[in-house]
Amino acid sequence: MDALFIEFYHNTGFYLWDYRYLLMICVGLGFIYLGIAKDYEPLLLVPIGFGMLMGNIPIFKGLGLGIYETNSVLHYLYFGVTQGIYPPLIFLGIGAMTDFSTLLARPILMLLGAAAQTGIFITFLGALALGFAPNEAASIGIIGGADGPTAIFLTAKLAPHLIGPIAVAAYSYMALVPVIQPPIMRLLTTRKERLIRMEEPREVTKREKIIFPIVAFLLCCFLAPAALPLLGMLCFGNLLKEAVVTERLANTARNALINTATILLGITVGASTQGDVFLTPSSIGIFALGAVSFGIATASGVIFAKIMNLFLKSKINPLLGAAGVSAVPDSARVVQIVGQKEDPTNFLLMHAMAPNVSGVIGSAIAAGVLWSLMAKI
Repeated sequence: MDALFIEFYHNTGFYLWDYRYLLMICVGLGFIYLGIAKDYEPLLLVPIGFGMLMGNIPIFKGLGLGIYETNSVLHYLYFGVTQGIYPPLIFLGIGAMTDFSTLLARPILMLLGAAAQTGIFITFLGALALGFAPNEAASIGIIGGADGPTAIFLTAKLAPHLIGPIAVAAYSYMALVPVIQPPIMRLLTTRKERLIRMEEPREVTKREKIIFPIVAFLLCCFLAPAALPLLGMLCFGNLLKEAVVTERLANTARNALINTATILLGITVGASTQGDVFLTPSSIGIFALGAVSFGIATASGVIFAKIMNLFLKSKINPLLGAAGVSAVPDSARVVQIVGQKEDPTNFLLMHAMAPNVSGVIGSAIAAGVLWSLMAKI
């Protein structure tokens, strides 16, 4: 009986535990807390956090339970991450939820979304300088776009072994947008600039809304063909929304489909942070570089808005530049919050959505450019 009890104990997680598993479980609990108690991207942090709990239960190897065991259920679900299947499905849903009216009403704001992508390329060069391989550096740099699905998609193509830390870093910084961005925005702007009021945007016609996703897809994918899986699904989803006659398909894309893909992506990305695989010096470096990339992206958008104001008669509130990162719609909300702290009657949200949605397009194009460049190295 004693031998049987000892054998049972040796098969439990209490016997197999490792401090690395315990550390990652604490991180997972932290994600769940931030999602539920602080309302920081709960649709992302709660699934990822619980996935971390699932992935860090110490298990007997060979039972087909771990995400890295080829015959496990989690491994089959993780296939959608490693093969880049879930991100385009999420982009389809995002397209079906997005209104490009503010961008069409004032296209010049699209430049702010482009400027914010500077962080991606500066961090790419920084990662190269620190000794990361070119394909790894490209995957790390894309964190600066604050777009989790794009980061996962590019990493799946270029550096699959880094999906765990890059995905967690990208979604962590997306969730922490309300914490990270405001200090940078206030540091780089004066009170007078934060008080600038934007002109009311013109009314956009239904015809413009229908034509935009088609033209945007063709132009962007001719420019960066490798961005086709992401931008194709984004623009297709938006066309479903604006066409009206396909409302049933649009409704499925922005509800059931994106929710299912988000759940599967979150759980499996979280489970991939298995302590004995995830906790490495490179993971720590990725988190540090990701923070730098996100900070540079925010600062680049704000600074570029200030530069634009040197040439524009109708001034742009520089806070809008911070919305150029593609954390939709959180970056736009942060612009609204920071602006209203100076003037409660100044409403910047709808204006901030223009650089915000252009940032989504910009990060996808940046990913396509990096993928095409790395494919030739």
